[in-house]
Amino acid sequence: MASGAVQGTAEPLGRPPLHTPGPVIGTGRPPWWLLGLAAVVTVAVTAELLTRGWLEWMDLRVSGAVSSWDLRHSDGYWLVWVFTQAGGRGFILILLAGLVGWLWWRERTLLPLVRVVVALVLLTGVVYAFKWGMGRTAPAYPGSFFHRDGASYPSGHVANAVLMWGVARWQSVQFGLPDRVQRLAWLLSLLGPVATGVAMVTLDFHWFTDAVVGAAVGILLLGVVHLFDAAVLSRWGRAGAGRRQA
Repeated sequence: MASGAVQGTAEPLGRPPLHTPGPVIGTGRPPWWLLGLAAVVTVAVTAELLTRGWLEWMDLRVSGAVSSWDLRHSDGYWLVWVFTQAGGRGFILILLAGLVGWLWWRERTLLPLVRVVVALVLLTGVVYAFKWGMGRTAPAYPGSFFHRDGASYPSGHVANAVLMWGVARWQSVQFGLPDRVQRLAWLLSLLGPVATGVAMVTLDFHWFTDAVVGAAVGILLLGVVHLFDAAVLSRWGRAGAGRRQA
């Protein structure tokens, strides 16, 4: 969901790419202003919710409206539920496994796999620490409360969609995949989080602010993975490639 100019790309861990056409989109590295905005949104929304202010009131109103639709018990449930899987970890990892496997076979590099693993570890650690630390109950409870059994805030599905589709877009651009693949990855990095958030809120699985902060946390984590790659992973990749060539 973030856009940006193509950053300096790292050489893969192995032989040079067989074919690297020019990128048709940016790698999606979040610019500094977007990271700053995401940090402000995360802190401000969290502080407001802890004071039981107007954002909680808005969440209750939105939840009251969507719960009156009762989509969970309607024929349209599965149609909406499918869109939640745009942020489902299992679904995204299956597609990423195919992408990583293809890049390893074509480029003989493990760098895409390492990036995915780093992103997954960060996502799991940060999001679940946030969930357990806040302890916010889901809309299924009669109201919004904060206690040890709550794990609704922020939405892990939305954070997952932002981060992992962002990583997929990054790889498709850096390793010169066909134009249509790059554009598809760009589209998924934008629409995947939106579809996930709307579906989760519409089915009353999450509060509206859960989805908003989930997106903000996903942007921050994507920025962290890019920074870690520039500082460590890409340098390791270039060093490994240099030793093999020597």
